[in-house]
Amino acid sequence: MIIDQKQIRISKTARYFISGKHSEKIDSVWIVLHGYGQLAQDFIKYFKPVADESTIIIAPEALNRFYLKGFDGKVGAAWMTKENRVEEIADYIGYLDSIYEEVICNGNFRNARVTALGFSQGSAAAFRWIINSSRKIDRLILWGGGIPPETDLNLSRDLLNSIELKIVAGDKDQFITEEQIGKEIERLKKSKLIYQLYRFNGGHEINPGALRQLK
Repeated sequence: MIIDQKQIRISKTARYFISGKHSEKIDSVWIVLHGYGQLAQDFIKYFKPVADESTIIIAPEALNRFYLKGFDGKVGAAWMTKENRVEEIADYIGYLDSIYEEVICNGNFRNARVTALGFSQGSAAAFRWIINSSRKIDRLILWGGGIPPETDLNLSRDLLNSIELKIVAGDKDQFITEEQIGKEIERLKKSKLIYQLYRFNGGHEINPGALRQLK
């Protein structure tokens, strides 16, 4: 039996959440990408410590939702899996570009400082978006997650060194070992990338105190 794989592009309704109101005082926009199994409407609440009258927080929700346990109950979302990964990455890059256009460009926030923050699985999603998009990002924060292993950092050196790159990790993060952090830093150094490392006392979480330091 011969089986061929075919692909078709479709329209899909996605959702994102915003904290903050349109104002002439807005000079900072944060685009925050949640981790595996989270939902954007819950994730955005962690950013209350940096939300003020001059800041807008945008929390896109990953396109793939699923029940966290069994066939009912609490729902989470994921940016991608290993299945059909290239197409899923392309889909969420296009999706994030669309949100950027709708909120930042059409909202007249072009002159605002734009921060992209990825937490856990969202770190890889944010990183892939930045290096594959022409959208202006001033700062990239990878929190509790790493750089995608397939990335050739040498090819993206100029772009990454033109923005602020910050790595954030808790000293008790159950998903990231000190050895992994060391290897990530060595990788950055080898590619001659400029970065800042922030550590905080805590686990795999958005720590309010650490977040305020990045404001």
